[in-house]
Amino acid sequence: MEGTDWYRWDAGDLLLSIRVQPRGKRDKLLGPAGNHLRIRITAPPVEGKANEHLRGFLADLFGVLRSQVVLVAGERGRVKRVRIRRPLRLPEGIRLGENPQGKR
Repeated sequence: MEGTDWYRWDAGDLLLSIRVQPRGKRDKLLGPAGNHLRIRITAPPVEGKANEHLRGFLADLFGVLRSQVVLVAGERGRVKRVRIRRPLRLPEGIRLGENPQGKR
């Protein structure tokens, strides 16, 4: 696996460490900060709503289906580990090292 503290490439999949801020005014990718990618979402952290909203937001950002965004860890916390299976694009303003598979 290659990457930094907040992301890793794993055989074409992208693993992210995310710090989520729920109940935001609007959904927004805030960018990397230390060991996490910061994201603000509008959904409240109630009954899994924030997790599902986050999966949809990430799917749109990376050009994949919601089913390709898997919550690996952090279901009940603000810090989460997410796997994005074979992302088709990278969000504007986010620079990642090259995917070892040569695909984005």
